[in-house]
Amino acid sequence: MQIGSFLEVVTFISAILAILLILLQKRGASLGAGFGSSGELYTTRRGLEKSLFVATIVSSVVFALSILGLLLIPA
Repeated sequence: MQIGSFLEVVTFISAILAILLILLQKRGASLGAGFGSSGELYTTRRGLEKSLFVATIVSSVVFALSILGLLLIPA
């Protein structure tokens, strides 16, 4: 398997995974928060919520790096 086709597969899988992980996260801000009147307390992420957050960041970084790899490797 060539490196270009490998990066295409990694890009596709990480994009789908990032979309799913973003959709699974709990919405933290309401419509009022956009106007500066949020009545919620800021809490730390724990447990599954923290794991989803970290997995989303990792998936997004893998996606970005695979796109850069595709751009830098000649076809």
